[in-house]
Amino acid sequence: MHDDIPLTVGRATRVLTERVRPAIHTDAVPLEVSFHALPGEPIPVAEGLGLEFAPYAVGTPWGPAWNTTWFRLRGSVPPEWQGRRAEVVVDLGFDVNMPGFQCEALVYRPDGTPVKSINPRNQWIPVTSDDIDLYLEAAANPVLLDYHPFLPTQEGDIQTSSTRPLYTTRRMDLALFDEPVYELALDIEVLLELQAVLPATAPRRMRILQALDDALDALDLQDISGTAADARSALVDVLAAPAEHSAHHVSAIGHAHIDSAWLWPVRETIRKVARTAAGMTELMEIDPDFRYGMSSAQQYAWLKEHRPEVWERVRKAVKDGRFIPLGGMWVESDTVMPTGEALVRQFTYGQRFFREEFGVESQGVWLPDSFGYSPALPQLIRRAGFQWFFTQKISWNQVNKFPHHTFLWEGIDGSRIFTHFPPMDTYNSQLSGAELAKATNQFRESRVASHSLAPVGWGDGGGGTTREMTGRAARLRNLEGSPTVEWEHPNDFFDKARAEMPHPPVWVGELYLELHRATLTSQHRTKQGNRRSEHLLIEAELWAATAAVRAGVPYPYEEIDRLWQQVLLHQFHDILPGTSIAWVHREAVAAYAEICSAASALIDAACSALAGAGALEITLNPAPFARDGVAALGAGVAAVVDTAPFSGNILSNDLVSVTISDEGLITSAIDLATGRDVIASGQEGNLLQLHQDFPNMWDAWDVDRFYRNRVTDLRAVESLTRTDNSVTIVRAFGKSRITQTLTLAPGSRVLRIDQETDWHETEKFLKVKFPFDVRAEHVAAETQFGYQKRVTHTNTSWEAAKFEASMHRFVLVEEPGFGAALITDSTYGYDVTRDSDPSAGVTTTVRLSLLRAPRFPDPETDQGRQTCSYGLVIGASVAEATEAGLALNLPPRVVRGAHGFDPLVSLTGEGLLISSIKLADDHSGDVIVRLYESQGRRATGTLHLHTEFTGAHPATLLEHPEGEPLPLTDSAIPLHLTPFEVRTLRLTR
Repeated sequence: MHDDIPLTVGRATRVLTERVRPAIHTDAVPLEVSFHALPGEPIPVAEGLGLEFAPYAVGTPWGPAWNTTWFRLRGSVPPEWQGRRAEVVVDLGFDVNMPGFQCEALVYRPDGTPVKSINPRNQWIPVTSDDIDLYLEAAANPVLLDYHPFLPTQEGDIQTSSTRPLYTTRRMDLALFDEPVYELALDIEVLLELQAVLPATAPRRMRILQALDDALDALDLQDISGTAADARSALVDVLAAPAEHSAHHVSAIGHAHIDSAWLWPVRETIRKVARTAAGMTELMEIDPDFRYGMSSAQQYAWLKEHRPEVWERVRKAVKDGRFIPLGGMWVESDTVMPTGEALVRQFTYGQRFFREEFGVESQGVWLPDSFGYSPALPQLIRRAGFQWFFTQKISWNQVNKFPHHTFLWEGIDGSRIFTHFPPMDTYNSQLSGAELAKATNQFRESRVASHSLAPVGWGDGGGGTTREMTGRAARLRNLEGSPTVEWEHPNDFFDKARAEMPHPPVWVGELYLELHRATLTSQHRTKQGNRRSEHLLIEAELWAATAAVRAGVPYPYEEIDRLWQQVLLHQFHDILPGTSIAWVHREAVAAYAEICSAASALIDAACSALAGAGALEITLNPAPFARDGVAALGAGVAAVVDTAPFSGNILSNDLVSVTISDEGLITSAIDLATGRDVIASGQEGNLLQLHQDFPNMWDAWDVDRFYRNRVTDLRAVESLTRTDNSVTIVRAFGKSRITQTLTLAPGSRVLRIDQETDWHETEKFLKVKFPFDVRAEHVAAETQFGYQKRVTHTNTSWEAAKFEASMHRFVLVEEPGFGAALITDSTYGYDVTRDSDPSAGVTTTVRLSLLRAPRFPDPETDQGRQTCSYGLVIGASVAEATEAGLALNLPPRVVRGAHGFDPLVSLTGEGLLISSIKLADDHSGDVIVRLYESQGRRATGTLHLHTEFTGAHPATLLEHPEGEPLPLTDSAIPLHLTPFEVRTLRLTR
């Protein structure tokens, strides 16, 4: 036979696009439309329904950026339409390629009942009575990620956005819905997509193409409605052919990955969640098999607070098992930068909300879009009671293809969690033929397994699953040539996957994303606010718990909950990483200021009650080690320490000696006990370096390797001033100025550098360089509850891709018996290089990442005054680096009072540290103590109790008691921990 494949495909494509789809809605009549444009922020629904409305003509521009327009649509179903299905069709000015990224609306009835959402891929509204009266709360969200993406724009903040209308309505009609034509369109679409991915001459493909030709022959293009049934009859056999026995199986779950903020502010996310949830509960009424999953307890809490009418529908759907709370976290957070305690709170607050509101807890952690995953996560996931982990983001790797889709992920402590990456490589599946073929063809475990998971629906900006997607799923349930598709709870998928793979492969260590590396640096104020807020809240819990036990002061449960929930929200994976619009980060900085103020007030109140009224200077030590004669986690009168002298160009004390050049650079930093200089011979530390920084795409997200090719050393000194124990250097460059103060405290190995930057650069990357005379095979970078090692070489593409990496409070380079570390109070990114020459041997250079200046999505990123503190730890071990990092981030606090006080507990045992002390979330009055092994080795120790406790239990991270009670002998609990083990204890008063 002649090759008519292109002819058939072209014919079917054109008929589908130009004849069949337009015939789904016919005989349209315009509705009477009126409107009310709000001048500012959105208003409650009840107020919107009561507005005064003015006549509106379809085709009139509407909606300046971020504004809301309420439309009212009224009309009647024509008598001649009786017995036929009518729908309202609305086009607000949609671009079908931008669902979630432009205008959208939520439809209400006059009594405030939500109907569903409308968006570029979902423009229909059901008609349930002959008289139509509908209200549309329409949001004029600007398109910021346009066809030419990453262009700087002022539209990302309501304070700078334009006032011109952005959209023009195209239709607001009542139309007949022709169901046979709609079903025919889906038939043709599914078969067209399926044949496109089958082998070129496969018999199955040929049968499909012939059936399509037969169907199109039966279709009268001048009478689509009248002949659609005949056309469908020609497709019955090819749609009924069952899947092969070895076909891949796709477990589908409705989904709309809704970013809690990104190219829209938090206030708009609240409405996106309401719109999507309303649409998904409406879709459940249409398709009894459909199930939808939504993560983030915060988003459910928003519904409960702001949209109770949608919340009630969601509650019912959750009870019916159709609407599935996923993930067990407060938000889909970043997992690289938050402290361990913050990640614990993500789980405790998320699971508590689901448990209290729905009577369920999530069995798995759902993080499809975060920018890499900390190697501390497997232990935390397991200790919080979860059974599985899901993401797909590692499929975005620039260089290396991840070798598994279903596997065990092993963390720094050895914990393993069953993990799945969908082989479709998306969290926004449309169940297209190409996506399904990709799932089949690249599933790495297909020798031993046949199941994968597919989140289905429009995401990022919400929207979710459409009825077209559920229609595809029905056809793909058991179709020859395609994977089978079934709507299924993710728990059921993971049960099947575990059964198929009793011995899965193992991946050890971090899930490093070879992309978006600059998210460790962008929007410094946001990162600084996060770090400070986390530590202040941990400190507030400590002193509040101590005051509750020691002085009977009521524990501020509600205020601590409120503040933690704000911190957790802002750890969302597009806020903390610094990749949102200016509006989001402006509000984040303000939120952090309020959190810090409120947490400080809690601390002050607790400390006042604990120290009593008096004139003594009482030092409170929130760190888990003694300082200046004050016990860890307690308070007392600190020992007086003399200042370290500054002589000429040298800062020194009994432990170290540091030489500062006339350029303000560190030319020598000697550990006096060994005589070792940590600075490489002939080189200089604390050298600021400025790079050109213009990545190929994703400006706020990415730094590309070529940025290193152009660098300017900032050596010029405007002024250099010495005092008794410090030196201050001022440097001017470009349009910016940096002031640094270098200080060496008595008895300290840490040269502290406090930096203030007046930053006015564009598309630049600021680093600070420390070349170390240390032959380090690895660096040790702190992560949650421990550290991770990364090699210093680039032998393979996997190592070479990690040219920018993450740290928390320290990064350490070490050879046997000697090392050096850098500590920070608000930065997270660093890079390391390994150098060698015949005279100096192998040296290791570490550079901290300080500031960037991308122009998208916030064109003013980091402009203005910035502050940070970092330090050089001279002659450091893991223990000394850990202590120095904690000391920098948990400074002592001095108050006036009558006396100090003992800590509630103290901990002995090398490498063991207390992470937090708080009262239990359940208001029982029990004390929660969390501790961990920090040095990566087995440890024994004792927890000493300094108040009356009647019992002690091991507990999960969710604070649920587990196992047998712990022995209490002489108010002490013996402990044995494995490397990096995290232990939670529940003490009963």
